[in-house]
Amino acid sequence: MLASILALAGCGDSQPSASPGREIGLYTSLPIVWGESGDIRELLEKERPRHWALAVLSAAGALHPLDTLTDRLPRGALLVLAQPRPLSPQENVALDRWVRAGGRVLLFADPLLTAPTRYALGDPRRPQDTVLLSPILARWGLRLEFDEAQPAGERMVGTVLGTIPVNLAGRFRLSGNSGESASSPGFSGKHGTGGDRGGDPGKSGIVGTVGDEPGRCHLEAEGLLARCTVEKGRIFAISDAAVLEESDDPAVLALRRKVLSALIGWTETGD
Repeated sequence: MLASILALAGCGDSQPSASPGREIGLYTSLPIVWGESGDIRELLEKERPRHWALAVLSAAGALHPLDTLTDRLPRGALLVLAQPRPLSPQENVALDRWVRAGGRVLLFADPLLTAPTRYALGDPRRPQDTVLLSPILARWGLRLEFDEAQPAGERMVGTVLGTIPVNLAGRFRLSGNSGESASSPGFSGKHGTGGDRGGDPGKSGIVGTVGDEPGRCHLEAEGLLARCTVEKGRIFAISDAAVLEESDDPAVLALRRKVLSALIGWTETGD
């Protein structure tokens, strides 16, 4: 049914050709694939505007929207986690094993989502307002913080990938061993963006848990970006999701397309 609805919803839309041989899994609460609609009729309208990021992702590879992370992904695939919903214990375990076996992840983890939505609080269709990934982040050696005193509004941040737009962004830190929340089966523990004391942004570090090869992480742009090696796998993370927002300004959209393409390219060249 998922494939059928996607095919119907895509009728009339021209998408860029995917890069041959590359597969991209997309797991997100953001309206990138489906958009926000009041009913199924609106969802299937041929002239319904498509999210700009869908074309960028489709141009980078064969795109597979995922309903769960327990689905098996090819080892050579790229998994894009864009403001995902909280992971189940089974998803935490499956994701960690896939990464350690050689998987690559591009993660957008926003502690305070600023994108507008038509869905009210409590509506299951509403995008995840606050990312809740502390167990898996701790497993990989990261901790996400949020400075509530920072001014609201979009601003530009210079990074090794170029200028990136952010709005009420978080900040990654290197975490030490995180006890049960990182090492127990399913990574059971308290969800949240806070955590134990860790390293400062802009530094490299080696962290992990007993029984696992430790993750090696490097933070850039004052913790906006994180790059981690976890056994055979790689994590490329940004502590904000403003770059994935829609805009009526063509120049703004052009910049966001460029930044998303650069982030995808980072997963291929950022070792």
